[in-house]
Amino acid sequence: MNARIWEGVKAVFTSFEPIMIVETLLFSVLIYFVLKALWENNARPFIFVYLAMVVTAGAVALYSSHFGVTEFFLFLLTLSLFFLLLFTVELKRGVWNLMRREPKTASSAAAAHTNAVAARADEYINGIIKAVQNLSKNDVGALIVLSNGNLPREITESGVTLNAKISSQLIEGIFIPKAPLHDGAMVIYGDTIQAAGCFLPLTQRDFPKEYGTRHRAGIGVTEVADVSAIIVSEETGIVSYVKRGEITRYVDSEGLKRFLKDYYWKEFNAEGKKA
Repeated sequence: MNARIWEGVKAVFTSFEPIMIVETLLFSVLIYFVLKALWENNARPFIFVYLAMVVTAGAVALYSSHFGVTEFFLFLLTLSLFFLLLFTVELKRGVWNLMRREPKTASSAAAAHTNAVAARADEYINGIIKAVQNLSKNDVGALIVLSNGNLPREITESGVTLNAKISSQLIEGIFIPKAPLHDGAMVIYGDTIQAAGCFLPLTQRDFPKEYGTRHRAGIGVTEVADVSAIIVSEETGIVSYVKRGEITRYVDSEGLKRFLKDYYWKEFNAEGKKA
């Protein structure tokens, strides 16, 4: 058997063609991105499965006369696409952010702004919670997107720019039924309500019928951008939050506070500084 494998190795080099260099480089890049996707999405056990299948297929290609280099490359391509398709949401969000993200520039004004937001975090968190609770009690629908400054520009520009400080009164006033902006999404970035009445992409996944357009939009925006969302159901008053395309329903005030503290902690520590 070892002799057959050795003969296969020699056959690869004796039949070597320049195009094989290009193919090898392309598939090396493909393997790298598959491993990167598995590693970053906490699917590390799949890394060993993927590598074991690649190595096994390579050994078979060297040993078998019916499974050559071409068949090995086709198998590797199919295998890699299969593993990548396991994380379509993460890949879509990564590609979107890569295409849409604008370079951030550090400045003393931005640093002062961040420090000011950090110092008054509880005020903003309490204001949002108060508004969400009041909206929920009155069965008023709402959709709030918590941005990290990387929301695609066309989303914020689809609404009305506000750039107003967060207050429970303003949040409630925007979502009053029949108000001009109540049907769209509100975008919050740090201590600022950036815009309201924004249109969001809808998720294409299947959800129960009780998930209306507001829920599908809240889920959809977290699939294409690294943002979170808070949703208040107009029919039931149920409060939900969404992260990375996954929705958590029946959120109480304590759960909402933890969710908002997590958002603001990340926002304040964007440069790796301890709050």
